[in-house]
Amino acid sequence: MLAWRFPRKIGPRQSLAALTGARKGVRALPESIAGREFLGEAFNPSSAAFPAALPPEQARGGDRDALTALAQLVHEDLQACNQTIVQRMQSPVELIPRLAAHIVAAGGKRLRPLLTIACARLCGYPEKAENRGDGLRHVRLAAAVEFIHTATLLHDDVVDESKLRRGLASANAVFGNQASVLVGDFLFARAFELMVEDGSLTVLQILARAAATIAEGEVLQLMTQNDLTTSEQRYLNVISGKTAALFAAACEVGAVVAGESAEAQAALRRLGFNLGIAFQLTDDALDYVADQQRLGKTVGDDFREGKVTLPVLIAYAAGSAEERRFWQRTIAESDQREEDLARALGLMERHGAIAATLARARDYAAKAKAGLALFREGRLREALADAIDYAVNRSR
Repeated sequence: MLAWRFPRKIGPRQSLAALTGARKGVRALPESIAGREFLGEAFNPSSAAFPAALPPEQARGGDRDALTALAQLVHEDLQACNQTIVQRMQSPVELIPRLAAHIVAAGGKRLRPLLTIACARLCGYPEKAENRGDGLRHVRLAAAVEFIHTATLLHDDVVDESKLRRGLASANAVFGNQASVLVGDFLFARAFELMVEDGSLTVLQILARAAATIAEGEVLQLMTQNDLTTSEQRYLNVISGKTAALFAAACEVGAVVAGESAEAQAALRRLGFNLGIAFQLTDDALDYVADQQRLGKTVGDDFREGKVTLPVLIAYAAGSAEERRFWQRTIAESDQREEDLARALGLMERHGAIAATLARARDYAAKAKAGLALFREGRLREALADAIDYAVNRSR
């Protein structure tokens, strides 16, 4: 097993590429970011070459085609969103943009801000909106959604002691836990600045409630860790909070800025919620069966951390007395051996736990797609439906 020995802090003249690039299986940052910016010179995020919502090498073919199509329909809005993210990352405190650049430049799906933008456009923003402002409200709120999401990733990696994020060394592995938590706080604050600048109390209420619900979901997950008595409903409460809440809010604010009816707002909120559940169910299945290089994080992390996810609950409930003793030792007691992950995968295969989890994800995806029925047919609605399918058919 690979031994991770990343420094807790980065020195004033250490290159991030030197810290991460030589590690097997860890992809270094693009040279434009990992070079001079980390050699003690002033860092200017606005000049950094941040990836678009879908990096070209990842957008060609494969299971990203659906997201590529949706992103192309709102390309200009996404570019404006990325520019907003880069601008709002800036701070005279050098470590803040450095650390933020590390996680933002690593890419990711940008699915949540993409949903905000696409839902606003689906509802006719800015043309139909009475309060259209400068026509970029949806762009700034999409950036706020991405900041909330990125802040939670920084905090999650500290809590989970994760070493990989999107194929790179995680921020906490490179910069240390303290810096990661504090920069996560900074990004939360930037998100709330954008919400307040929008001027809508409704938008502020939706996103503030989502931020609080995410924290509740993460705490609930901590409470269920190593607890095999966790019910499926309690597990669903965890993923409803930590994942689905932000998906729901991201979609709902798109309808709000467009001035859509309460019915349309509720429809998009339900769409986002069901999509978020489907997305997390798929994530929890992929943690056991995905290809690590494509997944961008270590396969089996949930098992090693004692997280009680649906594949574990299904395998445990269907298991024999001897199999249950295995789960008790490895999950409840955190007594794990090198061969245990392979045994866990075998038990999940025997009892169809992964297949059942993915089937449940498809059920929620179908509910999410049903939420589009209220809206006018067209390329954007079709692309959103395809993006929902992507969420449960992806391999990363």
